[in-house]
Amino acid sequence: MPTISVGRDLLFEALGRTYTQDEFEELCFEFGIELDDVTTEKAIIRKEKHLKEEEEIGGDEEVIYKIDIPANRYDLLCLEGLVQSLRIFCGVDSVPKYTLADISKELMLKMHVKPETSVIRPYVVCAVLRGITFNEARYNSFIDLQDKLHQNICRRRTLVAIGTHDLDTVEGPFTYEALAPSEIEFKPLKQVETFRADKLMEFYKSDLKLKKYLHIIEDSPVFPVIYDRNRTVLSLPPIINGAHSAISLKTKNVFIECTATDLTKAKIVLNTMVTMFSVYCQRKFEVEPVEVIYSDGKSNICPELSPYHMEVSLAYINGIAGVSLEANKVAGLLNKMQLHAQQSVSVDNECIFTDVAIAYGFNEIPKRKPASLKPLPLNQFSDLIRTEIALTGYTEVLTWILCSYKENFPMLNRKDDKSTAVIIGNPRSADFEVVRSSLMAGILKTVAHNKDHPKPIKIFEVGDVTVLDELKDVGATNHRQLAALYCGATSGFEEPEFLSGRQANLIYKGKRIGTFGIVLENFDIPDPCSFVELNMESLLL
Repeated sequence: MPTISVGRDLLFEALGRTYTQDEFEELCFEFGIELDDVTTEKAIIRKEKHLKEEEEIGGDEEVIYKIDIPANRYDLLCLEGLVQSLRIFCGVDSVPKYTLADISKELMLKMHVKPETSVIRPYVVCAVLRGITFNEARYNSFIDLQDKLHQNICRRRTLVAIGTHDLDTVEGPFTYEALAPSEIEFKPLKQVETFRADKLMEFYKSDLKLKKYLHIIEDSPVFPVIYDRNRTVLSLPPIINGAHSAISLKTKNVFIECTATDLTKAKIVLNTMVTMFSVYCQRKFEVEPVEVIYSDGKSNICPELSPYHMEVSLAYINGIAGVSLEANKVAGLLNKMQLHAQQSVSVDNECIFTDVAIAYGFNEIPKRKPASLKPLPLNQFSDLIRTEIALTGYTEVLTWILCSYKENFPMLNRKDDKSTAVIIGNPRSADFEVVRSSLMAGILKTVAHNKDHPKPIKIFEVGDVTVLDELKDVGATNHRQLAALYCGATSGFEEPEFLSGRQANLIYKGKRIGTFGIVLENFDIPDPCSFVELNMESLLL
């Protein structure tokens, strides 16, 4: 769940009233978000720099609200979107109507897409915000929203990268191309020197912010690049914009381009950017479209701001909520959630129940027991197994589903056959490189960290492991496993991952479903440990 930080005073000013902390927490709860923390700018700086309370630092004591936002509400990732939604929810404002500027196709800005982009980043969508007025707070919010979107829906720029430019510094039509790195040369944002694109990759390897994005294109024979009609570089997506078209507080016309590998998400990102900040345009809530023309002659005009129509069954909503609401009441609740709604005849069960429930009030919905609610057989079996094993004196543990490559293979004397374990493509830490294919590593690490605990140590875990599976759409599948370990002065059988020749397999209906044995000393455990692990799903077949 993403978190945004907003100044309390600025937020209350925009909302048009002042709240106590309790009142604002209640409003957040009613709207389906959460006030996660209350802090100050100085406290945030101290925490980031690991400074003590008494150490003097810059900044002020403005109260900062940190608010948790649902992962699907990208429009709430900035002050503008949050304020607009809360004011509409509270009945202060009506739902805005976004429009495209009335401009002929001949006068419309053009973005020409070269065919070479298809091999690296095939899509681009664009729009213009005309007559925008920035101040420092608005400008910072504009930049911060881009960063929030990059980290969330854009998946760290792999799916979508946003470029924003001062339109008055460049000239259309624009071209989106893919060229050899040695052919691209420009001055990047916040730099005074001109770089060739391949040299720029080396330069940014020491940049704490940008180096994490280099892997997206650095091994490609061509890099994506956007030019204006004078061959001025606007951006080298998804890495950096050009310095020439950098926006500032004085910018009046903003050109926004989103390059992408996922066209649907690119459209969502562009729509989010323009709808949130068109409120500051001279013509409020108006966006100027751009025509994107592909090499095969096909073209489309973006952004697409026409409303999406959905038929909602009133009976279905009332059935889910456990209340009886009239159609006009439901329409009113949907309007509180920025969804234009009116009564119609429908037999479709497609539903936006969550928004109705939020607007109606979760606490107002009567509590009721579902008519039928049965646990899945595997989950029911897992709960029974947990109870029975706990009654024998074993303590349940819960360990990470991710582990290091070393723990999943060499430390268990297992070879990686490249067809079993799911390897994490870009792990944040060496401790989380692999999705576990066995519960053993986690169990042994637990004992290793508690080896001074009185003996015997008797622990167990019921959890999922993941293995590669070409028959699944996602390429992998989960298996529910049971593992138990006894650590004491004596032990018993062993498995190949342990000591050779002292092992046993567990056979059920002629099929091997598990193993048990005595573990090796790779986890620095001084006492012998008996370990058993089996596939629980096999017992349900």
